Amino acid sequence: MAWVLLIIAGLFEIAMAMSLKLSDGFSKLLPSVGFFVFAALSFGLLSVALKQLEVGTAYAVWTGIGAAGTAVVGILVMGDNASALKLISLALIVFGVIGLNLAGAAH
Repeated sequence: MAWVLLIIAGLFEIAMAMSLKLSDGFSKLLPSVGFFVFAALSFGLLSVALKQLEVGTAYAVWTGIGAAGTAVVGILVMGDNASALKLISLALIVFGVIGLNLAGAAH
Protein backbone atom coordinates (compact mmCIF):
# COMPACT_ATOMS: atom_id res chain seq x y z
CA MET A 1 0.00 0.00 0.00
CA ALA A 2 2.90 2.35 0.72
CA TRP A 3 4.11 2.05 -2.87
CA VAL A 4 0.65 2.96 -4.19
CA LEU A 5 0.58 6.03 -1.95
CA LEU A 6 4.05 6.97 -3.11
CA ILE A 7 3.04 6.73 -6.77
CA ILE A 8 -0.05 8.86 -6.13
CA ALA A 9 2.16 11.37 -4.27
CA GLY A 10 4.39 11.51 -7.36
CA LEU A 11 1.38 12.19 -9.57
CA PHE A 12 0.35 15.04 -7.28
CA GLU A 13 3.90 16.37 -7.61
CA ILE A 14 3.39 16.52 -11.38
CA ALA A 15 0.12 18.43 -10.85
CA MET A 16 1.94 20.74 -8.41
CA ALA A 17 4.63 21.57 -10.99
CA MET A 18 2.09 22.16 -13.75
CA SER A 19 0.07 24.42 -11.45
CA LEU A 20 3.22 26.34 -10.59
CA LYS A 21 3.90 26.93 -14.30
CA LEU A 22 0.29 27.96 -14.94
CA SER A 23 0.26 30.29 -11.92
CA ASP A 24 2.53 32.71 -13.82
CA GLY A 25 4.60 33.55 -10.76
CA PHE A 26 1.60 33.19 -8.42
CA SER A 27 -0.22 35.96 -10.29
CA LYS A 28 -3.18 33.74 -11.25
CA LEU A 29 -5.40 32.66 -8.37
CA LEU A 30 -6.72 29.23 -9.41
CA PRO A 31 -3.39 27.69 -10.48
CA SER A 32 -1.74 29.24 -7.40
CA VAL A 33 -4.31 27.61 -5.11
CA GLY A 34 -3.89 24.38 -7.07
CA PHE A 35 -0.15 24.49 -6.46
CA PHE A 36 -0.60 24.66 -2.67
CA VAL A 37 -3.32 21.99 -2.63
CA PHE A 38 -1.30 19.57 -4.79
CA ALA A 39 1.86 20.28 -2.78
CA ALA A 40 0.07 19.48 0.48
CA LEU A 41 -1.38 16.27 -0.97
CA SER A 42 1.95 15.20 -2.44
CA PHE A 43 3.98 15.83 0.70
CA GLY A 44 1.23 14.38 2.89
CA LEU A 45 1.10 11.11 0.96
CA LEU A 46 4.89 10.95 0.85
CA SER A 47 5.02 11.29 4.63
CA VAL A 48 2.52 8.45 5.06
CA ALA A 49 4.45 6.23 2.62
CA LEU A 50 7.66 6.92 4.55
CA LYS A 51 6.21 5.11 7.55
CA GLN A 52 6.82 1.83 5.69
CA LEU A 53 9.49 2.64 3.07
CA GLU A 54 13.16 3.52 3.24
CA VAL A 55 13.58 7.26 2.98
CA GLY A 56 16.28 7.23 0.29
CA THR A 57 14.39 4.90 -2.02
CA ALA A 58 11.02 6.55 -1.45
CA TYR A 59 12.36 10.05 -2.00
CA ALA A 60 14.21 9.02 -5.16
CA VAL A 61 11.09 7.35 -6.56
CA TRP A 62 8.90 10.33 -5.62
CA THR A 63 11.21 12.85 -7.26
CA GLY A 64 11.74 10.56 -10.26
CA ILE A 65 8.02 10.30 -10.89
CA GLY A 66 7.67 14.03 -10.48
CA ALA A 67 10.63 14.94 -12.69
CA ALA A 68 9.96 12.48 -15.50
CA GLY A 69 6.20 12.96 -15.35
CA THR A 70 6.48 16.72 -15.40
CA ALA A 71 8.85 16.58 -18.37
CA VAL A 72 6.48 14.26 -20.28
CA VAL A 73 3.46 16.46 -19.53
CA GLY A 74 5.52 19.48 -20.56
CA ILE A 75 6.27 17.82 -23.89
CA LEU A 76 2.75 16.52 -24.52
CA VAL A 77 0.69 19.42 -23.17
CA MET A 78 2.86 22.53 -22.83
CA GLY A 79 4.79 22.28 -26.10
CA ASP A 80 8.23 21.72 -24.57
CA ASN A 81 10.84 20.40 -27.00
CA ALA A 82 11.40 16.65 -27.25
CA SER A 83 14.93 15.90 -28.43
CA ALA A 84 16.19 12.33 -28.68
CA LEU A 85 18.60 12.92 -25.80
CA LYS A 86 15.79 14.25 -23.61
CA LEU A 87 13.59 11.22 -24.34
CA ILE A 88 16.45 8.79 -23.67
CA SER A 89 17.22 10.58 -20.40
CA LEU A 90 13.57 10.39 -19.36
CA ALA A 91 13.57 6.66 -20.12
CA LEU A 92 16.62 6.26 -17.88
CA ILE A 93 14.78 8.02 -15.04
CA VAL A 94 11.78 5.73 -15.50
CA PHE A 95 13.98 2.62 -15.50
CA GLY A 96 15.74 3.91 -12.40
CA VAL A 97 12.42 4.39 -10.61
CA ILE A 98 11.34 0.87 -11.59
CA GLY A 99 14.67 -0.51 -10.36
CA LEU A 100 14.33 1.29 -7.03
CA ASN A 101 10.79 -0.03 -6.70
CA LEU A 102 11.96 -3.58 -7.34
CA ALA A 103 14.89 -3.19 -4.94
CA GLY A 104 12.54 -1.87 -2.25
CA ALA A 105 10.07 -4.70 -2.82
CA ALA A 106 12.84 -7.22 -2.18
CA HIS A 107 13.02 -6.24 1.50
